[in-house]
Amino acid sequence: QVGLVESGGGSVQARGSLRLSCSFSGANFRRPVCMAWFRQGPGDERERVAAISPTGATTYADYVKGRFTISTDNANKILYLQMDNMQLVDSDTYYCAAATKYIDYCPVRHYNYDTWGQGTQVSVST
Repeated sequence: QVGLVESGGGSVQARGSLRLSCSFSGANFRRPVCMAWFRQGPGDERERVAAISPTGATTYADYVKGRFTISTDNANKILYLQMDNMQLVDSDTYYCAAATKYIDYCPVRHYNYDTWGQGTQVSVST
């Protein structure tokens, strides 16, 4: 296992829930790093959905506040994204990422993240 490995994507009905997982046990980070979830649709730029800093501070995109929760299980080296009350617009490919060069905060733009998972597809239907 190398780098970041996502799991947990799939299909869900609107107002349902999914939990994405991202194992970072293979990444061998030397210290706590900023980790985040991004989403990307066809032809779109990757945009940050949620992030968690090395100190545990969390940040969310406005459109997921109150619905999504990012968390980490540092003992088992897993990053989670709990997605509740899902909407049709949440359908996308979701990626977990790490920004290993940032100590104090999590950057917003995708190009500041240097380690990526392979992505997992999420589809929300009526």
